[in-house]
Amino acid sequence: MRTLVTNDDGIDSPGIQVLARHLHEAGHHVLVVAPSRDWSGASAALGSFQPDESIEVTPVEIAGAADIEAWAVDATPAMTVVAASLGAFGARCDVVVSGINAGLNTGRSVLHSGTVGAVLTGQNFGMSGLAVSTGTADPWQWDTAAALAVEVLTHLGAAPPRSALNLNVPGLPRDQVKGVRWARLAPFGAVRAAVSSTGGDNLQFALEETGYQPAADTDQGLVLAGYAALTTLVGVVEAWPVAEPDDNRPIELRERLEPGAPLHPAHRVPDGSEHRSLRRPQLGDPR
Repeated sequence: MRTLVTNDDGIDSPGIQVLARHLHEAGHHVLVVAPSRDWSGASAALGSFQPDESIEVTPVEIAGAADIEAWAVDATPAMTVVAASLGAFGARCDVVVSGINAGLNTGRSVLHSGTVGAVLTGQNFGMSGLAVSTGTADPWQWDTAAALAVEVLTHLGAAPPRSALNLNVPGLPRDQVKGVRWARLAPFGAVRAAVSSTGGDNLQFALEETGYQPAADTDQGLVLAGYAALTTLVGVVEAWPVAEPDDNRPIELRERLEPGAPLHPAHRVPDGSEHRSLRRPQLGDPR
């Protein structure tokens, strides 16, 4: 499977280097096209570009895997996906894998994540994708997240077209991760942005702990419990009212995935293009 690998931490991040090597060793035809610098928080932004302007592209080498084709692009994560999708680096890829991000991308704040934004851009261009993030640790547990990414990626082969998955992995050795569980988005993450100072021509932000205790079946809750959390995401969609239930209709019982369920080889990835599978996000107060 031809696999496009990108990230938002930049081509020099150890996370993307480890991820590319693991995918290559697993038999994937890896093409790395990543930003030349850190674009954390870029979401799915493309940046400003004009037809008469060019974007700098530089060939690079992945440490320990010189045979992997890799490029550094002076552009956002989403733009690297757009460029690759339009044929700038050869044949179109089958899937996009973004990461490994240094820090979790959980809860509804994934809206702002460049790691997730790259995958949702791929979804918009008709590709399936996987965003991968790991919790902070000393030392960083890149190999754990990369190994689980390789395992989860097998599910995309049989998934509906344009499936986008978000994988958050605890910062633990592989044998200490309890498994992979399906998760819903937490209303809030562990931290939030806050204005720390203002004055004159300056505005400064800081990250503060929310103190929010996530539900056990959310991505944040599962990671805190030692599981890797897997969430199906959908980018730009239409919202339609749900039809009123017919009280005379026979009750239908069927097996389905639920938040908190363990990942199983028999599971099918939920179809993100089916509007009836969409859920209104839960609201809450982080205070």
